[in-house]
Amino acid sequence: MSLLVKITLAAALILSIVVPFGAFAMGEKTKGRYKTALGINVFLFFGTLIVSSVLMFSGNAFAAEAAAETSSALGMGCVAAALSTGMSCIGGGIAVSAAASAALGAISEDGSILGKSLIFVGLAEGVCLYGLIISFMILGKF
Repeated sequence: MSLLVKITLAAALILSIVVPFGAFAMGEKTKGRYKTALGINVFLFFGTLIVSSVLMFSGNAFAAEAAAETSSALGMGCVAAALSTGMSCIGGGIAVSAAASAALGAISEDGSILGKSLIFVGLAEGVCLYGLIISFMILGKF
């Protein structure tokens, strides 16, 4: 990739983080600003993802052997590894948020169930580790 493309992608990624939080900070003190900031962030994130995917997978690869097939397979393998890690971490985060809040409530009622509640939180965190192991297995094929 050329230097201009790299600078453009870096600027787009930084703006996809900075702009929603700036809109959030300068917005009114109403409940709707959370939804607005989240909507802007999601729009900019997926927009950046689409633009970078188009730029990354378009054009010719200049490798010695089977350039197009190897480059495409490697790119799709990296996308698969990123998706397996990312989606498992999102699912694990949702599970941990539910399990940890319930565990804190239960521990405040009865302190003797600390060990049992930690097991459920640990099981929820295990989902993230499974996704990471799968991504290592995908990347190990290249």
